[in-house]
This record gives sequence, C-alpha cells and structure tokens, in this order.
Amino acid sequence: MQRSSTVEKIPSNVSAQRDALESARKTLGTIILGKDDQIALALSCLLARGHLLIEDLPGLGKTMLAQSLARTLGLSFRRIQFTSDLLPADIIGVSVFRQDRGEFEFQPGPVFSQLILADEVNRATPKAQSALLEAMEEFQVSVDGETRPLPTPFFVVATQNPGDQIGTFPLPESQLDRFLMRVAIGYPNEASERELIAGADRRSMIDEIESIAGPEMLLELQSSARKQAVSEPLIDYVQALVRFTRASADIETGLSPRGAQALVAAARARSFIENHSGVFPDDIQAVFPSVAGHRLKPAGSTRFRSPAELCQHVLDSVAIP
Repeated sequence: MQRSSTVEKIPSNVSAQRDALESARKTLGTIILGKDDQIALALSCLLARGHLLIEDLPGLGKTMLAQSLARTLGLSFRRIQFTSDLLPADIIGVSVFRQDRGEFEFQPGPVFSQLILADEVNRATPKAQSALLEAMEEFQVSVDGETRPLPTPFFVVATQNPGDQIGTFPLPESQLDRFLMRVAIGYPNEASERELIAGADRRSMIDEIESIAGPEMLLELQSSARKQAVSEPLIDYVQALVRFTRASADIETGLSPRGAQALVAAARARSFIENHSGVFPDDIQAVFPSVAGHRLKPAGSTRFRSPAELCQHVLDSVAIP
C-alpha cells in the first residue's frame, strides 16, 4: 500500500490540535527521558479513548508517566494505591448517613476523576480489582441501586509489577481486555540515565508542567483521530492478522472482534499523532504488540518466550498488502 504524496491543506483547527500534540510529546519527553515510542503509544491510547496498562519493574517511571499525562493534558487526577486490604468502596465511594437530614448522602470515591492512576493494580485482591470493571467498560458506576456517570473524558492508567514478584494477584483476562494497550517503559539508555542521575528531580518538574491541552481539546483530538481514513486493503491486513492469531499453533487464544476493533482504533490515533494522511500498515505494526500482547494466550508448546516475541512472530508471518 503506497502513501499518497499529495500535500493537503490542513484545517486550522486540526493544525492547532497537532501543534498541541507535538507540544505534549515534547513536554512528556522532558520528564520521561529517551522513551519517545512509549510516550507516543500512551498518547495514542488516550486519543483512542482507551485505558492504559503500564507494566514493568519498580522504579522505571510508570507512575511518573501517568502523572505527567494528567498534568500535560489538563485533566483532573486521582491516584489510588492498590494494596491487599483495598475495598471496592475505597475506589467507588460510599453512602454516609447524615443525622441532621435523616438521609444517606453519597460520598464519591477517587474514581470520579478524569484520569485515574491505579498504582500497582495487581497488588489488590480480585474483589478490589473488579471495582474498576464497570467504570472502564461503561464509564459509569452503580452504587446502592443507582447508576452514576463518570466525568468526561475518563481514563484509567494502571501500573503493574511483574507477576512473579511477591504479593501480586494476576489480572483476569476479562480485566486485561478492558485495557486498550499495554506498554513497558524499560531501562533508559546510557545518556538518558546519566541525565536522570545528574539532573533535576523529575517529580519536582512534574509540578511545573503547564497544561498543553485540556478536556475540551482532548475530546476534539479524539474526534479527529477517529476520522483517520482506513482503506479496504488495510482492513484486509487487520483481518489477516486476526485470523493468524486464531489459527497459529503457537497461540491458544487469538484476538477477539473487540481486539480487532482496538487495533484499528489505536492505529487511527497513532496515524493522527504521526501526521499521516490515513492509516498505513506501519501504524498497525507500531501498535500491534501493545494492543495484542496482553490479549493473546500463548500455547504451552510455543517457542516464543515473551508477548513481544509472539507478536513479532505474528507480524512476520502475515504479508503486508
């Protein structure tokens, strides 16, 4: 599939949106050093109206990325530290009886914010983890027989330590599927790590971040990202990838239709961020490991030892149109 060389006149509002995106990327890049690809994936996830799971070892900047996203995008932010004794009411809220009025009054929990950081989400029990399921899928919560809408926009950014660490509870497949993308931060390169060691404290720099966008601008960015054109050959490519995940002997459970929709939504957002005129195969390939890695269940006999290797095997096995 060839890209068009035609230079189209970009409407002023879209131009302003892309300027805001570029400013956001640069600002985030001053906090999370040397991780431009991870920053682009995180922004793609939010533009696709998805929730983000950041999985990696402690101390690599997972929480800082979530905090920086909230500050840069001008969203209301609450952090929930997930622990083994966390209760659903600690997340959703609770009704308190007011004696002076003789009635119950609902006290909203931290989930009633535009960006929620579920920090170390897999350190809480499955009961506490399940408190996020309705919020992530329906953008609402049900308490005491009443359904309450969540703010708009609404995102969950969860951090997760590797499952082999002490005190973790694996996320069930149903909850993993609620996350549009999963990314890993990874160790910084030598130059970035040197700057981290010798430079200013990144946590104090977060407090100095000025909002680049805001909720209204973010909603406009999401709308523009959804309008990125997807050609018929590209749909064929996505379907070929999905079919391969279901037929491969290395994969026990392939991508569902929702997984295929997530792949296209993330690719649209990535295409918009990279200023492409439409969605191209390299957009699909760039987001595929983050969209599919936590959805694919490897077969017990597979030779691929990590989700990244398995996803690369899928990409290498399916021809690009």
